[in-house]
Amino acid sequence: MLGCSGGIGGKLRTTSFLLDNDILIDAGTGVGELDLLELSKIDHVFITHAHMDHICCLPLLLDSVGWMRSGPLTVYATQVTLDILKQHIFNWVIWPDFSKIPDADHPMMRYQAIEVGEDIVLQSRKITAIPARHTVPAVGFWLDSGRGSLIYSGDTYVNDSLWEVANRIDNLRYLIIETAFSNGEKELAFLSKHLCPSLLADELAKFQGGAEVYITHLKPDEVELIMGEIGHRFGQHEINMLINNQEFEF
Repeated sequence: MLGCSGGIGGKLRTTSFLLDNDILIDAGTGVGELDLLELSKIDHVFITHAHMDHICCLPLLLDSVGWMRSGPLTVYATQVTLDILKQHIFNWVIWPDFSKIPDADHPMMRYQAIEVGEDIVLQSRKITAIPARHTVPAVGFWLDSGRGSLIYSGDTYVNDSLWEVANRIDNLRYLIIETAFSNGEKELAFLSKHLCPSLLADELAKFQGGAEVYITHLKPDEVELIMGEIGHRFGQHEINMLINNQEFEF
């Protein structure tokens, strides 16, 4: 876990997970913890949605190590999210279009559109986009090694479709789910399509599995408040807070 905070400050870093040494799930400020050699080994980046805290290091990653690579880095996202990146980030105004550098036939970056429910298999690792509900089009990801699975909800709100997926995964070991706001900001959670502890409790009541549950994307100034409201258990589920540099094997 390179970063798992809902903001920055001190040692806080926004969302990015490194799978093995060649796949990123989101590209928040946590990517900056990697050195140049580690960055150059990343061949695939899966983006949940186009908000800045999840994409901000993608342009810098390409600029830093694109020249060190022998082939293009592949960015996977829904077509809507890819269109946002093309229009608003890699547009020669905010940042160069690395899908055309050094030229269109030999780019440093390539886009690959994915759909909810579609499996991408990379050397026996299966990555599947799963439904999320947010203020912009968004997905979560289901990572499956064959031996075990991890679900990352992405930024999401009340989402029955997530549990339809999670409840049918036999080898699910870890569930990483966001809770950005405290209960006192439930209205803000509704407006921004995030969870708060009371909504999280309602959501986890729909979860029938026994996976370990980890909370991510907490707002930096409310970490203790949010985790205090969550407590250590909702029903049958023990709750843990995700932390930077935490490692999961599955």
